[in-house]
Amino acid sequence: MTEVHGNCTPQFKKVRTLLQQFIDSGEEVGASIAVSVDGQDVVNLWGGYADPENKRPWTEDTVVGVASSTKMISSLAVLMLVDNGTVSVYDKVSKYWPEFAANGKENVEIRHLLSHTSGVAGWDDKITVDEVSDSISSSAKLAQQAPWWEPGTASAYHAWNFGHLLGEIVRRVTGLSLKQFVAEKIAAPLKADFQIGLLDQDADRVAASIAPPAAPPAADFKPGPLFVKAIMNPMLPPDVGSLAAWRQGEIGASNGYSNAYAMNKILSTITLAGREGGGEFKQLLSKPTVDLIFKEQSWGMDLAIGVPIRFGIGYALKQDGDWIDDWMPKGEIAYWGGSGGSLGIMDVGRKVTITYAMNKRSPALIGNTASKAYVGAIYEALGVKIS
Repeated sequence: MTEVHGNCTPQFKKVRTLLQQFIDSGEEVGASIAVSVDGQDVVNLWGGYADPENKRPWTEDTVVGVASSTKMISSLAVLMLVDNGTVSVYDKVSKYWPEFAANGKENVEIRHLLSHTSGVAGWDDKITVDEVSDSISSSAKLAQQAPWWEPGTASAYHAWNFGHLLGEIVRRVTGLSLKQFVAEKIAAPLKADFQIGLLDQDADRVAASIAPPAAPPAADFKPGPLFVKAIMNPMLPPDVGSLAAWRQGEIGASNGYSNAYAMNKILSTITLAGREGGGEFKQLLSKPTVDLIFKEQSWGMDLAIGVPIRFGIGYALKQDGDWIDDWMPKGEIAYWGGSGGSLGIMDVGRKVTITYAMNKRSPALIGNTASKAYVGAIYEALGVKIS
């Protein structure tokens, strides 16, 4: 048995207890959890193992592939350009990427890219992991496609190409690749251990991704009409995380590596935008830009995932009702997560940021059994009811 390490204030001791219980039971193999409240770190915990053989302990500097939680950082990169006045979310994509106007996409706006409503949720042709990892050439293919539906009228989750679309805006405007922008403008200033792709020097710190056991789809799972086209292309091999193309490439939708504490540092800049900070607190966005996040762009059945999702600009927004986020409280909450369970919650109204990264993957769309329990305990400690 391995013990949980790190710190949490007495108010949040139940989170530590739960993490230990889930590791002991095998629900978790290795994981990290971080919570900040109004700029104060109240939870920074890690424990378990970084490998399925339980030989390599999960340490403070262990990182793991966070899958689609990467999208939260890619969105932040573009929102930073919005914040400094370089672009507007209402600008046409073709203003910066003229080739994108081809085949009926001339009216697609940057906000459509940020809200999965662009009409370009993937590639028309079959594409490989190697091709997707080469962001410039695979983005050029997207520019030539016709939209799959009328842009702005619905969402279809941009599972693999979200970062390609946003990354091309970053590249055209700044001259930096998305990977470079995140490294130089986000991770370095915040001293946050996050990277798109993986440096060779960090390979020994990576926790192995442990796939969920094979299981039939839930009886009530009804994929959207674009599920196969958007989400099953490319088809990932089980060992995708070990492929050189994946680790060296730029897949701003999915190949980010980090841990909960580093993600919390980054996403707290959204939660606390406008706060007067001192010490190491750095402002990446102003409050008016964060307010843009909460401008609803779509709320309905996602054409890829097949469940109702409410998207703002850059992130999903808390819905009212019995949807995929009914385990979060009502409020001014922006969030997203990664396939397998990694998670980022920015509760702007309460100034609470919750992040989670793990190596044992779950088939759940957002969150998993453990993370939902942690979130419940966190809000219980804050005296917030989840209904």
